[in-house]
Amino acid sequence: MPVSVGYMYILKLHHLVDDKLHARSTGPYSMITQQPLGGKAQFGGQRFGEMEVWALEAYGAAYALQELLTIKSDDVLGRVKVYEAIVKGENIPEPGIPESFKVLIKEMQSLCLNVEVLSSDGQSIEMRDSDEDVFRAAEELGIDLSRREPSSVEEV
Repeated sequence: MPVSVGYMYILKLHHLVDDKLHARSTGPYSMITQQPLGGKAQFGGQRFGEMEVWALEAYGAAYALQELLTIKSDDVLGRVKVYEAIVKGENIPEPGIPESFKVLIKEMQSLCLNVEVLSSDGQSIEMRDSDEDVFRAAEELGIDLSRREPSSVEEV
């Protein structure tokens, strides 16, 4: 029977709660999907996955789920409108169309698929880019949404 001979090294893994704890109030968003970045290093948000969505659906928390999947995720215009409503002390408006849905529509159109979004009564909904509306509303609130791209390696 083989016997190991030599020094035995045992290392302890240090997992401290202070290193694991992370919270996000505001922070960076993805350029394509406009969703919050992930991970502590990028000051991102926690992922809200499919099973978590199912759990909130089972509890009947429809409004919390709607807020998590639109305003707190990738509804750019909704974020600005909600911020404005909170500052003015008004009621929170209905969320808009998430940016990820718009990206899906654009990807399908790039595959030469004629995609129309219909309302509940069968009328076609115009899917327009509302970047000017977002920037105008943000400027009124004093929020700088300009995305200046670095022009050289030194700026990064």
